[in-house]
Parts: sequence; C-alpha cells; structure tokens
Amino acid sequence: MPNPSSSDPETDDEPTGTDETAGSAPSTDDSDTPDDVRRYARFTKMDGAAYDRVNGFLRDRTYVTAREWAIARLCADFRTETGVEMTKIGENLPELVPFMTDTYSPQAVNQARASFEEKVTKSGATFLYGAMSGFFTAEELDDLMYEVTEVAKFLLEVEGADLAANDELDVEDRISEVMRDVRRSSERFRAEETGHDHETCPHCGEELE
Repeated sequence: MPNPSSSDPETDDEPTGTDETAGSAPSTDDSDTPDDVRRYARFTKMDGAAYDRVNGFLRDRTYVTAREWAIARLCADFRTETGVEMTKIGENLPELVPFMTDTYSPQAVNQARASFEEKVTKSGATFLYGAMSGFFTAEELDDLMYEVTEVAKFLLEVEGADLAANDELDVEDRISEVMRDVRRSSERFRAEETGHDHETCPHCGEELE
C-alpha cells in the first residue's frame, strides 16, 4: 500500500509529508481498540486483499482510489452529532479496513474524504453533462446507466450491503426514469435555445411533453 506521507506519481491527492502518524505500525494491543471498531464489519469480504489490487480495480472503473473509497465510507459510518470521528478512524484504520496497513492522522483522513468528494462532484458534472448534451440516444443512456449501476452495486455489496433482487430492480427502474426525465428536459431546453419546434426533439423527432 502506498505510504500516505509520500507522493504517488499516479495520484495527485496523497497527503504530503505533514502527516506524522501515517506509516506507523498498527497497535497490537486489542484492549485499546474501541468496541465499535471491533464490531465494524463493512469490509470483511476484502479480508486478504492487497491494497494495490483493490486500487487497480477501482482505477479501472472509477476515479477514486482505494484509500479515498475506504475513508469516505468510514467517515459516513463514524459520523456523530458533533462531526466525523477522524481521530478514531485514522488510529484504527488497519483494524477497520483489511487492505489498509498504516494508521493515518486526522488531517490525512480529512484530506482523503475531501478528495473523494471533489472527485464525485467532478465526475457527476461530467456524467450529467453527457446525459444532457444529446451525445447519447435514450437506449445508449440506458446501457450506460446499467453499466455504472452494476459497478456501484458491486462496491456496495463489497461493503456488506445486502441488496435484494427486487430492491435492485426497483432502484434501476427509478434511476432510468430519472435519467429519461433529465434527457427530455435537456432536449426541450436545447430546442428552446436553438429556436427549434418546442414540441419535438431536434435530433430524433420525439415529441416533448
């Protein structure tokens, strides 16, 4: 696993050398481990997995690193009324996530979470623009949504989510309907901007509600 205090040539989001706790050996004294950390079982399906392998899988299919994915999940799970327990996450990272072998400082945890959020925002804007731009037909957009949904579902299952078949189909149907609404609205908007007939799509002739 990359040392979070060093620079990774393949990523521009690794913490810099200000993280004094990163890279330290995990504690072997279980008596110091909080109860909620001992009970945490999100990533049990990843037991034995190496960081590089997990990171490679994510890199091929998403914009986030394994470290960003794991820490973003932990920040969501260890959120309290007063904020995210970043110190607890960082100090117990190897116990919480099997493929993470180093402890992190609170600053490194916060940086990884911020990097995850930034990448989600940018990739979301890119995807939504593609959906609204008219580059894809309705069928192509459905195929695209199916592909990205399958990756997202796999990551949720790895985290331990139990997705029933009926629930999966319901989610897919709702997402597809939302994206069809997005496409129809964007077609209507582009028709108005270009002065085309507002009742039909300027590209395919489909009637617009």
